[in-house]
Amino acid sequence: MQSLDLDVLERARDWKREGRRVWLLTVAQTFGASPRPPGSLAAIRDDGILVGSVSGGCIEDDLVARREEYRGRKPGFAAYGVTAEEARQFGLPCGGEVEVLIEPETTIAEIESLLAEIAAGRIVAREVDLATGGWKLERATARDECERTATLLRSVHGPRWRMLIIGGSEIAHYLAEVAATVDYQVFVCDPREEYKAAWRVPGAQWIDGMPDDAVLAFRPDGHSVILTVSHDPKLDDMALLEALKSEAFYVGAVGSARTSAERRKRLADFDLTPSQVASLRGPVGISIGSRTPPEIAVSILADLIASRNGIVLEKVDSESQRKRA
Repeated sequence: MQSLDLDVLERARDWKREGRRVWLLTVAQTFGASPRPPGSLAAIRDDGILVGSVSGGCIEDDLVARREEYRGRKPGFAAYGVTAEEARQFGLPCGGEVEVLIEPETTIAEIESLLAEIAAGRIVAREVDLATGGWKLERATARDECERTATLLRSVHGPRWRMLIIGGSEIAHYLAEVAATVDYQVFVCDPREEYKAAWRVPGAQWIDGMPDDAVLAFRPDGHSVILTVSHDPKLDDMALLEALKSEAFYVGAVGSARTSAERRKRLADFDLTPSQVASLRGPVGISIGSRTPPEIAVSILADLIASRNGIVLEKVDSESQRKRA
């Protein structure tokens, strides 16, 4: 769940607590090109204030104008882009179609229950009965997708991706803060007590112990990222020896080109295959001339987002991380 969608649920809850009427909008399904994926959320307050997005701004004004058409507990639907004329009218991408579920009377208890599951770090499926509007929450996995049938809409909420950061450095602080806004549940491990004491990102979960044990306890899967930013080769290498053998889709290490080459030589002396060593992203990030910890974090996250979307970007140059080696 992206931070925008979490904000929608929190705002909808707050509005309802104030006694306002709220329409909850969910992208039920899309066909062709679409600005927002199924499961994306928005909410409309009774005075027309909107939070969130179901189309990137293409159809929201129409939904706000039509909100009073939808009343009662039973949800309704609105479809856009079915014809070429509608696609032009609402600015949808060529050939794009989107169907939006509109819930005029969700309850505070339902929204609070969903937010509690998300706050606990759990991935949960919200099933909306299309006949009654009732919700049912069930455990889900990061691989589950939004599903629309004739009788229900099933959307998945909570952290869909996980990130393990080895090292509590300044880069780690910025990585943890921004990663949470782009759908990552963040974990951190650093056995050095001074770094643990200085940690200041409350949303990240701390894993005690040594880095290799932390990787094993993390149980990386195809939706996992492992990044080493401790600047201590002993700690970083311990984690990488386990991370590169795992199913993590992205394993990266901060350092210059020289540092990265030396690291690969060390790793090759252990029980890693050449392909596993070659899969290490190092220097990690893309080439944007980054030097400060926030800039390096942005370069890493940009490459992560591109990798999730199957896009190959220009890699970081050696100078951008020279002082962080």
